This record gives sequence, C-alpha cells and structure tokens, in this order.
Amino acid sequence: MANSLPTTLGELRKSEYTPARLARSVKDELRENLIARLRAKGKSEAPLFPGIVGYEDTVIPQIVNAVLSKHNFILLGLRGQAKSRILRALTTLLDPQCPYVAGSEIRDNPYAPISQFSKNLIALHGDATPIAWLTPEARYVEKLATPDVTVADLVGDIDPIKAARSNQDLGSELTMHYGLLPRANRGIFAINEVPDLAGKIQVALFNIMQEGDVQIKGYPVRLPLDVAIVFSANPEDYTARGKIVTPLKDRIGSEIRTHYPESIDEAISITQQEAWSARPASNIEVPHYIRQIVEQVAFSAREDKKVDKRSGVSQRLPISTMELVISNAERRAFLHGESLAVPRVGDIYAALPGITGKIELEYEGEMRGADTVIREIIRTSVAGVFDQYFAATNTQQIEQWFNLGGTVQLNDAQAAADSQKELQQIQGLFDKLSPLKINGKSSPEVAVSAAEFLLEGMYAHKRISRAEERIFSAAEKKQRNNDAANYAEKLRDSERDEFSKNRTRRGFN
Repeated sequence: MANSLPTTLGELRKSEYTPARLARSVKDELRENLIARLRAKGKSEAPLFPGIVGYEDTVIPQIVNAVLSKHNFILLGLRGQAKSRILRALTTLLDPQCPYVAGSEIRDNPYAPISQFSKNLIALHGDATPIAWLTPEARYVEKLATPDVTVADLVGDIDPIKAARSNQDLGSELTMHYGLLPRANRGIFAINEVPDLAGKIQVALFNIMQEGDVQIKGYPVRLPLDVAIVFSANPEDYTARGKIVTPLKDRIGSEIRTHYPESIDEAISITQQEAWSARPASNIEVPHYIRQIVEQVAFSAREDKKVDKRSGVSQRLPISTMELVISNAERRAFLHGESLAVPRVGDIYAALPGITGKIELEYEGEMRGADTVIREIIRTSVAGVFDQYFAATNTQQIEQWFNLGGTVQLNDAQAAADSQKELQQIQGLFDKLSPLKINGKSSPEVAVSAAEFLLEGMYAHKRISRAEERIFSAAEKKQRNNDAANYAEKLRDSERDEFSKNRTRRGFN
C-alpha cells in the first residue's frame, strides 16, 4: 500500500487526499471515524477499543461522548486502571495514513503549512515538494509529567547552535527547537499524571488550549497547532486541595472516572489477556479456582484496612502474581520431569514477590509486616473461593483424621506423585473433590492441586491447622482448647503456690 501513496505534492493533489479532506481538524477526524465505527457496531460485535475489558457500560460511553463533543478530556483513576492504554487506543480512531511535508518537524499539512520551513520548501519546489506519511501510532505523543518538565520541553526554545549554523537571527522561526506539543501537531498529545507538572507549565498548557497556538521565548512566533490533548491523573491530586491549577481544570471538557474490575470474571479476563501464560516448552493447565484466588487477592487487598486506599491496588498485581504462580509450577515440573504443570495454592504463597511491590500499607500494616499482611489476604481469598465450591461439602471425616493425630507435609517443590501418595493417607480426601470434577482418571498434577486447595480452604476456615512449613495437622480450635487448659492448670498451680507461701509467711505449718 505504501508504494501506491503519493510522494510529491503534485501527486497528492491528484489523489483522494483533497484539500477539503486534509482541512479537517484532528478532533473532527476522531469524531467522523468514531461515528463510522458506531454505525458499524450495530452490525458487528467488535469492541470500540480492543483490549479494554470491563468498561463497556461505564467508561467507554463517556469517552465516546467526549470524542463526539470534540472535548479535551482527562481520565481520573488509581494506578493500574488502564488509563494509558485507553489513551493510546484513541489512535484507532485516526485515519490509516496522513500526509505531511517531508522533513517538517511539526508534520505540516501540505495544503496549509504553518511552519516557515515548509512554506519555504513549497515555495522552492512547488508540486515537486516531497511528501511523507504518518501512521496512527506516529501521530500519538505521550509525556509522563514530572516536576522537572520545563516549558521548553513542551513548547520549545531557541537553539543558538541552529542559529549559528544557518546564519539566522535568534528571533527567526528557523532557529527554533520545537517541544513535544508542536511535534504532536495533527495528532494526539497525552500527558500522564498532569498534576505533577509545575504550576507555570500548567498555565502554559491552558493558554495553548484557550488560544489554540504556542508562542516560543517571547518572540513573535505563533503556531496555530491542531492537537487533541488528553490527560490522566490520580483523583487525590486532581482537586482544589491538590496540585492542579484551577484554570487548566476549567478548560478540560470532560472528567472521566476509571475503576477497577467490578467482578472476578472481568478481572480474570484481563489477567488472561495480559499475563504471559502460554509458554514454549511447557504444557500448562491453570485450574479456574487458582485464577479466582489470584484475582480475589487483589479484591481483598482493596478492602483491607491495612492497605492504603489512596494508592490503590493495581490490576498489575494479579497479572504479575499469575505469571509467578505459573513459573513456580513450571519449575516444579522441570525438576521432576513432569509433562504437565498445574499451579497449586502453595504456588500463590511462593508468588509473594509479585504482591509485596504492588501494595502500599497503612501504619498498622507496616507494623505487622508486608509478608504477614499478604499471607492473611491470601488466606482470606482462599476461604472466599473455597466457599464457592465446598460450602455444602461435609469435611468431618477429614477433620477427624487430623484430630486422631494425622499430619501431612506439602511443599511447592514436591513432585505430584509424591504429594499424591502423601495425601492418599487422608481418609475421604479425594472423595470430596467432586465439586472440582476430579475423579480417578484425573492426572496426579490436577488431583494434587485440587486436594491442596481443599486443605488450604479448611485451614483458612480454621477447621485444621497448618504451620509455615506447610504441615497440616489437627484443628486450631482443639489446639487453642489444649492451650487454654494448660494455661488454666498453670494458673491453678500458681495460685496454690502463692497460697502456700502466704500460709508459711503467716506462721501456718
């Protein structure tokens, strides 16, 4: 297709890329292509923004309205809510190809150039002026806002070296070094975490949004840019008490709130889409309950009082955790020459490094320690998913086996055959796995994973006990009763000793 595109201004004039078509603003282009996409959606199930899951009835309609209104808009949400991905997905609403004057730093419209460079080039070459082409991705410019960003970074500055080499006055437009905004001309300019910009930079931004052009270093250089500007920010910062300049806030057309997945199923879909699960040289089977537990960890962490709500719990947490869970199952399979890698609940505990870096703790959580807090969250998550499968399952036979002194030790590096042999000691254990559709024909890897899930669920509900060495034993309740009885016995002995001392002290024999 690239070979058939015009390469000179003369060829462009004879093509379908007429002056009227290229006269559209970027916002008009986005709007027209979105309208076409909406009309086609009635005949197709294809999503408006591929790869965006869980926002179909909440965020996406608001973005559609903002684009149809030709607004500059901002996405407000905590980390890991796909804000950057949504902004990048806007490029799917741009034309497949866009012509510009070859060599122009600000991608001038060949029919209406705004830079002196392009004007001079067209005056010199006429219809022979070379034309280059932009893809939608090349028309997207993104900047992460940091306090050290300057006006020169965004708008531009005088380049003395360029002035010296070209024998130009410093006030000449040909001596300018353009910043990111001019280079985003005829495209989309995205700024992530906009409140982190210094106040004077925000002032420069709202002036651009108000006037539609930029001025560089006080020289009379005005560039009427054609840019769609979009932003992202944390809601905590985007307030009157935060770091946002009110006039800039006033000039942003739409404020759109993002959110975390609203259901476990949505979260599983996102993780399946993003996590590296299909791996070469490995046959991996991830049980659905493992996926549910991994997602429930994120849901539970977002509700835990020991986790900082203002920071949020990124959706990257279950993605990273799932990748580590699969890797631990892979490691076990490689060590023991197993043909199938099936993750277990123990692999989730082994994935702690993928969780600790994804949550910020409150003071209480810091005092207890990240590992302790996360282990409690995993235990709570296992209990919740366990109830979905085994709420009606009678586990008294298994509990009785442990109460009679039975113990089982498992670890995440143990071969499936060895673990199965260990677990077969427990009377009635494998008979209780029917809710997971486990039977005698199931492979040892699958059966062991299911059995361990059942035991971990019983441990989470305190029906049995488990040490950190993953030794399952009798119920904690029985242990607590024994501890209470021992304490009472020691207390009685202490009271008897004290009474005896007092009796002796008073002269009794």
